[in-house]
Amino acid sequence: MFSISHSNIMKTGNFSESTEFYLLGLSDNQDLQPVLFGVFLSMYLITMTGNLLIILATVYDSNLHTPMYFFISNLSFIDICFTTTTIPQMLVNIKAQVSSISYTGCLTQICFVLTFAGLENGILVMMAYDRFVAICHPLRYTVIMNPKVCGLLVLLSLLISILDALLHTLMALRLSFCTKVEIPHFFCELAHILKLACSNIFINNILVYLVTSLLGVLPLSGIIFSYTRIISSVLKVPSAAGKYKAFSICASHLIVVSLFYGTGFGVYLSSAGSHSSRKSAIASVMYTVVTPMMNPFIYSLRNKDMVGAFKKLFCRITTSL
Repeated sequence: MFSISHSNIMKTGNFSESTEFYLLGLSDNQDLQPVLFGVFLSMYLITMTGNLLIILATVYDSNLHTPMYFFISNLSFIDICFTTTTIPQMLVNIKAQVSSISYTGCLTQICFVLTFAGLENGILVMMAYDRFVAICHPLRYTVIMNPKVCGLLVLLSLLISILDALLHTLMALRLSFCTKVEIPHFFCELAHILKLACSNIFINNILVYLVTSLLGVLPLSGIIFSYTRIISSVLKVPSAAGKYKAFSICASHLIVVSLFYGTGFGVYLSSAGSHSSRKSAIASVMYTVVTPMMNPFIYSLRNKDMVGAFKKLFCRITTSL
């Protein structure tokens, strides 16, 4: 299915709307395709269900109408959109035994992936800042993290993410391709598209590393700074129970940050290396599929408020049936 003999050699120049890219997926093995379909369908359904439950719980439970849960519900919404941008296309390709995606569709997918990845990046920074204010400046917390400020922070992150995604997508429009456009991935990822171009990609690469530094390294530095101050403040708390509660709340966020940034940076910073493209695609599964699926479990299993909200939600659903 994914072994495509596409003998057309494309001439250098801009694409027409009929041009197609070919997504080679995670494996060429035909016997593995039903397994991959089942695994990714299951992961997608788990992601959708878990994140949707978090959104509903935060909406219906007034106890969760706080900045922290506002950001968590936004993160859940972004995770739903993020996975929906990539997995359904992969499932359709496997089921229909085709691997093509239109040129327009590929660029659109790149744009949405970058937008939602940027949004997730921004929300994680806001969550770190929220915990920093709550623990280091508790008396000013309600003033600093008021609903208007939280909403403006999310809108600012959305604006920056859209501008970043549009900039990368518009820069990709200037590229031309003169070889078979076969992408060793399960979705259109910018790094792989740049590798396939036969035109000069120097400006594109500069843009990728510049944006990675500004929108990746700087926010991560902010998160590290926030948690350095948080840990310093928590260690001064005399009560062991108080320390445990503070660390317990922050631990969930740190796990998500480690998953997202660790795998994301690993894929993009090594994209210029001589590593296997197929291995890079498998690594991308971590931050595009696994992390969004794990977030609901990470934020709810050890969170008594969230567990209580789930129970109220289930009671409301069962009584309305």
